[in-house]
Amino acid sequence: MTGHGQASVQNDQVRVVAEIKSVNNRFLKTNINSDLDTDHQAKLETLVKQNIKRGSVNLRVKTQLLDSSNECKLNESAIRAYWLQLSEIAGGSQSVNVESILHLPGVVDTSIDDSLNTIVWPVAEQAVKEALEKLDQMRTVEGEVMKKDMLANADSIAEKLESVKQLAPRVIEGYSKRMTDRINSLLEAHDVSIEPSAIIKEVGVFAEKVDISEETVRLGSHVQQFKQIASAPQSEGKKLDFLVQEMLRETNTIGSKANDVEIANNVVAIKTAIERIREMVQNVE
Repeated sequence: MTGHGQASVQNDQVRVVAEIKSVNNRFLKTNINSDLDTDHQAKLETLVKQNIKRGSVNLRVKTQLLDSSNECKLNESAIRAYWLQLSEIAGGSQSVNVESILHLPGVVDTSIDDSLNTIVWPVAEQAVKEALEKLDQMRTVEGEVMKKDMLANADSIAEKLESVKQLAPRVIEGYSKRMTDRINSLLEAHDVSIEPSAIIKEVGVFAEKVDISEETVRLGSHVQQFKQIASAPQSEGKKLDFLVQEMLRETNTIGSKANDVEIANNVVAIKTAIERIREMVQNVE
């Protein structure tokens, strides 16, 4: 789910600003940009993974040392090297501008010294935690809206499924009547008789082929489970994702077996509602 969180924490020695953004993604992808060392960047990633299970997450951590003497260092050897090369190129035509050298790569080191990481980390950790909390608050609001919409679609599926259940017996009755009428017409035209048991047997074979009672029961069970899990306090996106796949599978089977226009229309409506749920549920943690 999408969201944004930002926090600033400081003590007497350091100020840390953490900003985190998240957009929808079926899986978890993290991108961390900070001036901490590799070990502490790994800790930042662990913090993110402990709080977020799905989404494309961008975390930016900016550190500012309040003691300016530690904030940057000049690389004297790099300055001398740049100075000598620029002086040689310029010759006597013009003097070398010292200020311009300060902007060249490797002259000013603004990274945090390894010895200072232990001082910075507690502040950075707190800033990231607060940013994650604000992100979670925003995602929670979006989650409530998504839950309401998913449950509404689940109710729509249950309603259409009930219509399918009521229409199912009519398919067999209609086939039986059409078959009986057709056979009787042929028998009258050719003055031939046939045992009623033969018609009953044929209708029985057809009834077995188009029987969707098992599929409707399973689909109804999946819908109820989906509603229960979606309404629960804890988030279980993978379970919901699995149920959506099963709901679609049962619906496709119903559509392929049922030989009726009205049932087909209800199947289309059910699949449309399932697709709406599927798009949302892939972003649920």
